[in-house]
Amino acid sequence: MNTQTSVDFISQSPDQTFLVGEHLGTLCQGGEMIWLSGALGCGKTALAQGIARGLGIQGSVTSPTFTVLKEYQGRLALFHFDFYRFEGQERAAAIEFADYRRDDAVCAVEWAEHAADFLPDEYLLVKIGVVSPTKRALQFRPRGARYERLMQSFQTLAFRP
Repeated sequence: MNTQTSVDFISQSPDQTFLVGEHLGTLCQGGEMIWLSGALGCGKTALAQGIARGLGIQGSVTSPTFTVLKEYQGRLALFHFDFYRFEGQERAAAIEFADYRRDDAVCAVEWAEHAADFLPDEYLLVKIGVVSPTKRALQFRPRGARYERLMQSFQTLAFRP
C-alpha cells in the first residue's frame, strides 16, 4: 500500500467544494476524524456541509463558531466542531472533544490547527487555501492506514472518468 495517499486539487467553486465533502461523507463508515484547516472564509464549513449531505443529513448545517459543537443525525451522527476560540487552549479542546470520539459518528473539526497538540494518532487533515475569490486549493493528508484507504476510495469516487 502507498504510504502516503495524499490528494491535492483545485476546487472551482463553493458548490464543487460541497460536492467534494459529499463524496467524502458518502465513504465514511463511522469513527472518522476529519480535521479542517484554513483561513477564515476559505470553505471549511462548505466542506463540512457536504460531508453532512454524504452522511444523509437533511436540513441546514451551519458553522458552530459560537457554540463550539453542533450535532446532526443521518446514517451516522456528525459532530461538527469549531476550535477557533480554543487557540492556545489545547486542554479546553481535549475536554470538549473526548466524549465525541465514537464508532457511530464522524467528527469534523474546523480550525483544527488551534488544537494541534490534541490530534489523535490517526486522522484525515484537509487543508484549504484560497486561490481566488471562488477557487480553493484542497490538500487531503491522511494519517494512518485507515485514512490512506479512505483517500484511495475517495479518489476512485470523486475522480472517476
